[in-house]
Amino acid sequence: MELAFIPSPSRGVLYLGPIPLRGYAFCIIIGVFVAVWLGNKRWIARGGRAGTVADIAVWAVPFGLVGGRLYHVITDYELYFSEGRDWVDAFKIWEGGLGIWGAIALGAVGAWIGCRRRGIPLPAYADAIAPGIAFAQAIGRWGNWFNQELYGKPTDLPWALEITSSSDGRVPGTYHPTFLYESLWCIGVAFLVIWADRRFRLGHGRAFALYVAAYCTGRAWIEYMRVDDAHHILGLRLNVWTAIFVFLLAVTYLVVSSKKRPGREDVVEPAAEATGDDADGDEKSEKSEDAGKDDEAAAESDSDAARNEAGSGKKT
Repeated sequence: MELAFIPSPSRGVLYLGPIPLRGYAFCIIIGVFVAVWLGNKRWIARGGRAGTVADIAVWAVPFGLVGGRLYHVITDYELYFSEGRDWVDAFKIWEGGLGIWGAIALGAVGAWIGCRRRGIPLPAYADAIAPGIAFAQAIGRWGNWFNQELYGKPTDLPWALEITSSSDGRVPGTYHPTFLYESLWCIGVAFLVIWADRRFRLGHGRAFALYVAAYCTGRAWIEYMRVDDAHHILGLRLNVWTAIFVFLLAVTYLVVSSKKRPGREDVVEPAAEATGDDADGDEKSEKSEDAGKDDEAAAESDSDAARNEAGSGKKT
């Protein structure tokens, strides 16, 4: 008999009058705000303008949501297009189902568009927002708790997750809370990237690559614990193979980038740098004008003194 467990919410949606407040969507929204807030602070610290991260996020977030949903629907197409299923459910994102791999991939495309419009290097932007993305994932995973989904194998550990729903093939019981494991792992990844960035002054996309590699390491073993239906290749879940492949890409980028482009970018937002130069120029101009006025005043003073001396000589 279980002495303790993590209870699941009785429902994943609350109603504010006629307006439904879904826990899954709420977690995603909070995560986005945290990622933009932290990314903005890091971007300013790197020499960028306040608000630039949010402006680019206007492109990155929608692309990321579409990419995440596409990855989920493509890899779990039988949930929406098999016999007895309604394909319209593929658009019901609030019911859960976002693949982080698709979200990051297509979100990067949106970020690239936003960066190109602002004349900003994408790798520098990615470095700034990397820890924020990890924190956003940590928060977003709690959406799975609201939906009672993506849990692990049965267990009687004190921190087991109690599943009470019996819909969509669920069997009530206590299971490994893989959503919690991944949430805690993402928090650790975020702090790792922040520490490494300060310690080694990571640049040119290497902070983002470290985030990707560290996340994939945790996702591989957490994914292996899950019991929800998934496609398997050579005995491993598809997402495990994806994590391994993306991990290798991230590590390769870290090694190659550190050799070809060591150090960190001196300028991350040329427009901000230009504005700073203009301000310096204006300040120098003002100082020159003040100096000129002082010289004119000194010359007038000397002229007055000379007249006084000449006047004194005539009287003597």
